[in-house]
Amino acid sequence: MKKVLLIVGLGLSVCMQAQNYLHQVLILNEGYFDYNLNQIVTPVTVGSYNPTTQTYQEVSTINNMRFASDLIIDGNAYYVAADSKILKYDLNAHSLIAEVNCPGVRNLAVSQGKLIATRGEYLTTYDSYLHVYDANSLQLIQAIDTVVGPKWAAQNIAVVGDKAYIAVNNGYEWGNEKGIVGALDLTTLTYGNEIDLGPDGKNPDNLMVYNGKLYTVNNKDWSGSSVSEISLVSGVANTVNLANAGTGCGTSALRDDKLVYQISMETTLNEFDMSVMNTTGPVVGHQTSYYELAQEPVSGNFYCSETDFFSYGTVHIFDGTNTEITQFATSTSPGTVVFDVRPSVGLTEISEGLAVYPNPANDLVTVDHVGEKLVYALDGTLLLSSNEPTLNISSLASGMYVIAVNGQKTTIVKQ
Repeated sequence: MKKVLLIVGLGLSVCMQAQNYLHQVLILNEGYFDYNLNQIVTPVTVGSYNPTTQTYQEVSTINNMRFASDLIIDGNAYYVAADSKILKYDLNAHSLIAEVNCPGVRNLAVSQGKLIATRGEYLTTYDSYLHVYDANSLQLIQAIDTVVGPKWAAQNIAVVGDKAYIAVNNGYEWGNEKGIVGALDLTTLTYGNEIDLGPDGKNPDNLMVYNGKLYTVNNKDWSGSSVSEISLVSGVANTVNLANAGTGCGTSALRDDKLVYQISMETTLNEFDMSVMNTTGPVVGHQTSYYELAQEPVSGNFYCSETDFFSYGTVHIFDGTNTEITQFATSTSPGTVVFDVRPSVGLTEISEGLAVYPNPANDLVTVDHVGEKLVYALDGTLLLSSNEPTLNISSLASGMYVIAVNGQKTTIVKQ
């Protein structure tokens, strides 16, 4: 009960201040492929977590794919990069809209109606490591070949203005890793202006934009890790080492104004200050080896996934003080966490004086106020109306709603 009410409080803050709310959290579970048996043991799935009711359910299964590597949201759709396919789903119904074959697909980005996809595969050479598709139909617009495009396997993508920056790491050819960031002009679809990250900047695994600069977290030759800062004005890269270890950086993410990261197989979560390009120390409250890190943009809560890569997955949620709020079980290898944030249209000025009980409720809710009762979705859509003191909300899906009477508004959680 306390956890549910905490979420309600966050929802009130969102409605009153940012006018945005967290509708759902999408989890891309990468599944488990047994390479010794050459068979899929656990399939790739997409799960949806409802932060209001704190319930999780799997909403899509992607069969016949050995793994998945990325999920992004754009408008009313989301896209999944899974082994040899790109799939487009409806964000609300989770139904498949379109799909296209793209062997070796790794990461995705959408801008200007175009879907950008990077490619790379172990012991496989492609004639193009960078594809551009129509974001609506998934028809291929251009496969940028290795003559004019990236010459090696590419991974993360960051869009700034009319440029998509591409991390080129050649991370699947052991001993020949690269450290390059190139730029794709989204208007002309020409690639160039490659920036060399230097000998300590090889194998960029993550690419982020912060305060007008690009940052990469690099796995080097798997004997350590580093961070590179790239000026978008001068094109100059500054690389500093994070650690010398038997493995690279396992996971990393922006959190507020810091970069947090964890060395593979370690349980210490570290914080890196990008303003001074130096590690400032461990983050208290974390003693788990994580697979994915992501900060939720509305409340600032921090989502950290955990897995053994073959039998289970768990997502832990921490608040700003690094206190664990809750956790929920997923399928195997929850490798991407994405937040579906939506506007709370017209739902400002929530009133504390409107008595509604019980709250949370299952079927019936009583509104202690005379007048027409109006029930809205968080996007402002009118769902129910009644002049009776008791409302039947059994037809509504689980989640948060707004009840208004004579201009006064409050929130209700339908269990």
